[in-house]
Amino acid sequence: MAVDMAVLLTDLEAETGVVDEMVAGLDAPAWDRATPAAGWAIRDQISHLAYFDAAAVVSARDPERFRAEAAALQAIGDGFPDVVAEQHRHLSPEQLLQWFRTDRRELVATFASLDPALRVPWYGPDMSAASALTARLMETWAHGQDIADALDIRREPAAGLRHIAHLGVRTFAFSFRQRGLDVPDAPVRVELVGPGGASWVWGEADAGDRISGPAEHFCLVVTQRRHVAETELVVYGPVAAQWMSIAQAYAGTPAPGRPAPAAAAQGGRYG
Repeated sequence: MAVDMAVLLTDLEAETGVVDEMVAGLDAPAWDRATPAAGWAIRDQISHLAYFDAAAVVSARDPERFRAEAAALQAIGDGFPDVVAEQHRHLSPEQLLQWFRTDRRELVATFASLDPALRVPWYGPDMSAASALTARLMETWAHGQDIADALDIRREPAAGLRHIAHLGVRTFAFSFRQRGLDVPDAPVRVELVGPGGASWVWGEADAGDRISGPAEHFCLVVTQRRHVAETELVVYGPVAAQWMSIAQAYAGTPAPGRPAPAAAAQGGRYG
């Protein structure tokens, strides 16, 4: 998939608008509404996005400062995102929204001038500027999903899903290594239907393991916002099935993902 920073930035700004629209009109009590992320309210989803937008800007502008600050934060332990959330719960909804808007504008302005191949540090391995921007898009969409779920809002799939799906495919090996598992040799073919019926395909045509279905559903699984049994994805082969059970497209320690629904009808979903 060719890298186009202008397209990435356009899609990020579109997703930013979706999140902004969901929260801008909420009254103060609604900001404390629980989301599917355990212990996190809507306010925590917004402070998380704003905080790590600011971190991404530091990563691009001052890598050594970022590394020092990231090391101090990670020294807290695996629960450092919860600490970040707790540290900002005193902020008002107006302050949170302004923080998110200001730091998102700064993120866009910073990355617009970067070489897509520039290596920047993060909380896991270093990555290219294009990958870092894709990760911010993925985080915006995923945490936006938590907000949408809390508000019972159905978002329309957008073109930016292709970047998230691509990141999901690229983190195949990462998902296994994060759990201390050997990375399977068997290739997996991914065939997704994007918005408007677009066909998005990764992998060899003759691969024995395959995943197919709506791109939105694939993105929900790789960002651990839905269990695969809650989706319309069709999964064939043991490697594909194992991947979908542990897929994680974001940096950080292995997460358990969403539990399977109590009465999940899995017939025909696996082969």
